[in-house]
Amino acid sequence: MTQPPSQQPPQGGFGAPQEPQGTPQPPTPPQMPPAPPQTPPAGAPQTPPAQPGYGYPQAPGAQPGYGYPQAPGQAAPGPYAQQPGPYGAPSGPYAQQPGPYGQQPGPYGQQPGPYGQQPGYGYPQQQYPGAPAPGGSGGGPFKGKPAVVIGAALAALLVVGGGIFLLTSGDDDKKDPVAKTSGAPVDPSESAEVDQGDGKGDGREVNDDLNAGRKDGEAKVLWLTKNDVDLPRNGKDVYGPWIVGDTIVKGMYRSVNGYSVADGKQKWSLPLPADMCAAPGNPTADGKIVIGVMNGTTEKADCADLQMIDLNTGKAGWKTSVKKNGTWDLMSDIGLAISGDTVTVGRTSNSNAYRVSDGKELFGNPSGNCKPFAFAGGPKLIAATSCRTDDVNNPQHQIQEIDPTTGKAKWSYQPKRGWEVEKVYSVNPLVVSLTQREEKKWGILALKENGTLRSQLISDKGDNPSVDCGSDFAIFGEKLEGCSGIAADANTFYMMTEDDTSGSGRTNKVIAFDLNTGKTKWKSAAPAERTMKPLRMEGGNVLVYLEPSYDKGGAIATIAPTGGAPKVLLQHPDSTTRIENFFSSKIVYAGGRSFIVSDRVSASNDEEEKEQTTMMAFGK
Repeated sequence: MTQPPSQQPPQGGFGAPQEPQGTPQPPTPPQMPPAPPQTPPAGAPQTPPAQPGYGYPQAPGAQPGYGYPQAPGQAAPGPYAQQPGPYGAPSGPYAQQPGPYGQQPGPYGQQPGPYGQQPGYGYPQQQYPGAPAPGGSGGGPFKGKPAVVIGAALAALLVVGGGIFLLTSGDDDKKDPVAKTSGAPVDPSESAEVDQGDGKGDGREVNDDLNAGRKDGEAKVLWLTKNDVDLPRNGKDVYGPWIVGDTIVKGMYRSVNGYSVADGKQKWSLPLPADMCAAPGNPTADGKIVIGVMNGTTEKADCADLQMIDLNTGKAGWKTSVKKNGTWDLMSDIGLAISGDTVTVGRTSNSNAYRVSDGKELFGNPSGNCKPFAFAGGPKLIAATSCRTDDVNNPQHQIQEIDPTTGKAKWSYQPKRGWEVEKVYSVNPLVVSLTQREEKKWGILALKENGTLRSQLISDKGDNPSVDCGSDFAIFGEKLEGCSGIAADANTFYMMTEDDTSGSGRTNKVIAFDLNTGKTKWKSAAPAERTMKPLRMEGGNVLVYLEPSYDKGGAIATIAPTGGAPKVLLQHPDSTTRIENFFSSKIVYAGGRSFIVSDRVSASNDEEEKEQTTMMAFGK
């Protein structure tokens, strides 16, 4: 595969504003073949890859047209409409890569409407100038697949807003409105039975004890739950999980449910009048959350109703509907983020914010030429802002820190025109991903407390840092939050690399980047034939998940802030690796327990749907 010529960084260091030497040529997207299947060793019993009851969603039948969102190249002009692979039509190296939605319609496939089976119908041919063009989903060029930061030897540098920014390409070495109450509070339902893994729950056979094969030193399977919701034809995405005290909460379809972290018994269940359609990454400090609910059950419904929920009790609080701000305020997709007592509602060229505690609207679209369209919450409120321009294909974005009470910007950082804010990997310290869709490039920068450039991240040649930003399909919305495989402390940013399949089995590394220089500090290799991903920081260490292999259970481990080999905290049983190895899942570690939660439930028929494993907990 032909790659752009190697370009060395200009003299004077990575932080000095300098013009690029030479004109960078648009790189060819890196070849990213499908991840190889977990191949059993020679002589091992052959096991079907998708046994019912082990959490593997069955691919739906050969009905590709049912509600499936059309590729951007088939619908309306979008940011990646004329670009191959991850940027548009499914014809590039990413087209055949399996993933949680690789053979299943996405979250909007179950609601065929103006943007599903009828490409172009109701789809705006031209947007608010300077707004993010349709098609740029929350995953951007990643779409749940690894995104590559090129090694320093192949990096082309560009002046971006007073600093040097990394351009990336492939790698020759790569082979492979007013709040109102919602009526009387809804009481939680009675607890449901849960499989305790002891052969006594929900009809499992005694000889199917999940802990029967546990070895010394391995954690116990504390409990396991299966799907008990009758879902639409193509399944549904799972929102969360969120852990509040002794309760783990997740939402799916038309309910939000809380379970005991100790035994998995359902503590409460809150029914919803329509499909759940959006959720923030985190609740408030006191366990309140605001979710998005469709404002009807027809194909014309929008994700425009907000519902506050107390995750401690499952009680519904205030409810309000977001009023449209003109014809082009398109709310088929919204992004929610919580910071302090504020929840923001972002969507193309529009935004609103409400007080979580009582539903009062705090602020809406600001006046002026630049308008926020997406937010990331947590200890700070960060906004991605789009400024009006004369060319929709050459956007001008800004990164801002927003006062969560007034909506006023504390500071603004403006990248070079054409670069778009894609994801916020960390709010504090602030680490942001940007893309240049015309040239299919991306880079990662760190900003200081005052919004000035701190550094750009540049990896060594041969390293391919990766993030998992899910596979959400969004036409008119951006979600800045939600990426995994990353962690950060005050001065260091940690990323996993994409899998290396050149040896006898899949493996990868965790790379630590110095946020003051952007350079690599150290690398930690996963155990042989294993892969790992950072989850968050834990007591000054990097908390990682060692993913299960064919015959080895997963594990929760830590890596010291100075690097070195991962140290196992909780080893999952080898005997349950096939159950643990969900088709697609999220991993949470809290209170000495690890929780594996399926992030989508889907099957080819009702019987298999009820056998899908939805959560699994491990502990000592």
